[in-house]
Amino acid sequence: MHSISKNVVYMAQHKSAKKRIRQDAVKRVRNRYYKKTARTMILKLRESEDVAVAKEMLPKVISMIDKLAKKNTWHKNKAANLKSKLTKHVNAMA
Repeated sequence: MHSISKNVVYMAQHKSAKKRIRQDAVKRVRNRYYKKTARTMILKLRESEDVAVAKEMLPKVISMIDKLAKKNTWHKNKAANLKSKLTKHVNAMA
């Protein structure tokens, strides 16, 4: 994961607001990492031509999507649509 720069100039004046800015920066980097990882796995699943590999990957990808939806990184409807489309895709391969 990426590191957070310590030399940040805050517009906030209150101690709690400065802390919130630091926490948000850490969360933003973490969320970017998880979202990018999930997008990469989805792409690999869609490009996969081997049915066995696709069926093995599908539960892992669905789990990643569910975790992102649970933490509101992705909207629950987006997650549901993705899971549905990916499942249809894998079933059509068989």
